[in-house]
Amino acid sequence: MVGADTAWIIVATALVLFMSLPGLALFYGGLVRARNVLSVFMHVYAIACLMSILWFAVGYSIAFGDGGAYWGGLGKSFLNGVTADTVSGTLPEVLFFAFQMTFAIITPALIVGAYVERVGFGFVLLFSGLWMLICYAPVTHWIWGGGMMSDGGIFGATGVRDFAGGIVVHETAGIAALMIAFFLGPRRNQNVPPHNPGYVMIGASMLWVGWFGFNGGSQLAADGGAAMALTVTHISAATASLTWAAWEYFKYGKASLVGLVTGTIAGLASITPASGFVGPVEALIIGAIAGILCQEAVNLIRNKLKIDDTLDVFAVHGIGGIFGAIMIAVFGQGTWVAQLGGLAVVGLFTIVVTFVLIKLVGMLTPLRIDEEAEYNGLDLSSHGERAYDMTS
Repeated sequence: MVGADTAWIIVATALVLFMSLPGLALFYGGLVRARNVLSVFMHVYAIACLMSILWFAVGYSIAFGDGGAYWGGLGKSFLNGVTADTVSGTLPEVLFFAFQMTFAIITPALIVGAYVERVGFGFVLLFSGLWMLICYAPVTHWIWGGGMMSDGGIFGATGVRDFAGGIVVHETAGIAALMIAFFLGPRRNQNVPPHNPGYVMIGASMLWVGWFGFNGGSQLAADGGAAMALTVTHISAATASLTWAAWEYFKYGKASLVGLVTGTIAGLASITPASGFVGPVEALIIGAIAGILCQEAVNLIRNKLKIDDTLDVFAVHGIGGIFGAIMIAVFGQGTWVAQLGGLAVVGLFTIVVTFVLIKLVGMLTPLRIDEEAEYNGLDLSSHGERAYDMTS
């Protein structure tokens, strides 16, 4: 099965990159005003490029090196010692590196949704790069790289269960997004509807397809476990889409396209940590709850707490990932101590690192653009381009 494993993870790697480029870019781009769509594309694309180089330089080594319980060290920096013949399990290690690189790309890219339409481009790049290395990579090592939260670590023989990133990806990105939104402050005009719901649907569809690689690929083998992970991913996404739309219809008398596809993402984020540990019935339950839970979280953060997490990153990804990680314990596939303890430790670590980086990077480059630039839109003020010819 070695050749089959390699072939599947090559496909999965492409699918996860497809989630960011162009899936996430279109999903987020359609949700903003027309004058900011190119800036969203620019942020996601530039993050993909920068994270790739940083992951190659030191990120992979920090996450999957042999440094110890807390970080992997720098022994594998620039893929030192990794050749075409080096293996990781049944895979060429260079392929494992590439697969994990796509996770290191999409995690900081998810945060983009919290600060669209009002953030400086320099801040985006500097913060994203430092955050991936100082926050994401160590957490990856703790849970996936044999670090302190894996089996036999600080939570006992059964360590933290996070199959594809509910904690590693979605909790960390969601918390960081909420914190940036809080310190950045709200947009000056929050009442403008998404400029292109069609982009949103197309992007969500690409994310849905790409998520098969995200979750199914995390099995790191072409076997029944990968097939089950793919299947439960689909069931959760479909169910959450419908429950989100039904709850929206119950509350407002209409079900929107943007709501329907946001429910899809909620279902995908929620099944992610559990996708290697549950079956189709459990996935149905997770998706059914996620569609309502994440929608209510949107209402809480946006309307009650008055935090302008613009594209609801914490409510959908953060809450979804946390919920899915807890459901692993609910269904008896992990211990309550490990799941809740892992969420608490990672959450606290993410809060501290993100706070420090916001303050540090903010001293080096402006966090927020000025009022005139925000009014004119980032496309023109930051990048000198327009997405659409307004004269024709």
